[in-house]
Amino acid sequence: MLIPVIMSGGAGTRLWPVSRRAHPKPFMKLADNETLMEKTLARALAVTGSSVVLTVTSRDYYFLTRDEYLKNTTAGITYEYILEPFGRNTAPAIALAALRLQAEYGGETKMLVMPADHLIADQKAFKTAVDEAEKIADNGQLVTFGVNPTHAETGYGYLLHGEKIADSNGYKLAAFEEKPDLEIAQKYLDSGDYRWNSGMFLFRVNDILQALATHAPDVYNSALEVWSAIEPEDELVELPAEEFSRCPSISIDYAVMEAAENCAMVSGDFGWSDIGSWKAIRELYESDATGNRIRGKGIMIDSSDCFVQSDEGRIVAAIGVHNLVIIDTGDAVLVSDAEHSQEVKQVVSQLNLQQHESAIFHKTVHRPWGYFTVLEDANDCKVKRLVVKPGCILSLQRHQRRSEHWTVVAGTAKVRVGDKEFSLKANQSTYIPVDTMHRLENAEDEDLHLIEVQTGDYFGEDDIERFEDVYGRS
Repeated sequence: MLIPVIMSGGAGTRLWPVSRRAHPKPFMKLADNETLMEKTLARALAVTGSSVVLTVTSRDYYFLTRDEYLKNTTAGITYEYILEPFGRNTAPAIALAALRLQAEYGGETKMLVMPADHLIADQKAFKTAVDEAEKIADNGQLVTFGVNPTHAETGYGYLLHGEKIADSNGYKLAAFEEKPDLEIAQKYLDSGDYRWNSGMFLFRVNDILQALATHAPDVYNSALEVWSAIEPEDELVELPAEEFSRCPSISIDYAVMEAAENCAMVSGDFGWSDIGSWKAIRELYESDATGNRIRGKGIMIDSSDCFVQSDEGRIVAAIGVHNLVIIDTGDAVLVSDAEHSQEVKQVVSQLNLQQHESAIFHKTVHRPWGYFTVLEDANDCKVKRLVVKPGCILSLQRHQRRSEHWTVVAGTAKVRVGDKEFSLKANQSTYIPVDTMHRLENAEDEDLHLIEVQTGDYFGEDDIERFEDVYGRS
């Protein structure tokens, strides 16, 4: 039995301003209007034939992930989740995924570990590599996937292959190499012995747990401690923060793959990319005669080899520029030389130092019940458009520093303000004073749209005191 384990975490800071902490890279829509998460799920099901998908992610991304999976129409799939309270890198995540699969399906079960935010263009070639890796894993090997390099890339780690494994297309894994400078990357390319490190793995559950116990006992023992503190029979398992905090933060590469002797590599040309920069995103779009690629509305005059993305419908005009990346999300604009696009994460670092919300949130913020879009954010008021999905309900809450006015635009709202409960239809409104318990619900079968006007002296999301919440946030 081969079960895909999808790893979904990280903020994707190199793809700001589209990827942000509250809505990171796996949920970005690409040129075909599909997200990386959608593509990863479809690929996982296609290459494994599994009826079970285990996803390791955070509580913050659980509802986003669930909604992406609901787009998949494949029948009979069981979605299981391990929710981390915070990130601890890949070794603890893989250890806990293996413990869950061992308890549920047995130690001979094989797991295909796949990051949620990678792109693979040739699924047939990847399926061939997975089938080969599965045969090698049946002999007790810990298999990683290498990608045949096409150029001297400094943004990827590298794998050095050793001797060929008999009766297979795999190799013993000789070494991991960190991201090199350009000169060393060129030497790796010229040698023909190195592959890009894809960050994907395939191994039997018992084999990876034994390797962790041998080479990273601190990771293994702390994962056992976490596992003993949870109720693993549920499809959704939330890891306890106190026990999980004691897990070392270390990658599976460092913890196991660089130390174990039973490591192997299967490589291939399957159109892999970790989509780690805007330069990589640019290559997904067709160019015009001058090399420009445009998503949205753009006017290019005497300009070449530029990538423009305008998600808010605004026109971006560029004159006399070359090899630029220009990204407009409505509340932020990025302008970068394409060769420096890996440095975007430095912008996010500066925004975090300034405690600026644009490092975390978009104008449109997704919630378990739907989403809201900020229409105006001023010192004396904040205006939002809320869309509540059918059958969804917001938390019972109150605010200490702001009052709110709700006006229904479409649908019917079931409202509680203080001790009163009533319904509002289109063009009707209500007022929620400061320090008043309130709740909003859409009991109908169509989306509820309303405008919320906040007034007061502070409008941060942390001025929400929840008393009841069906999504476990209270």
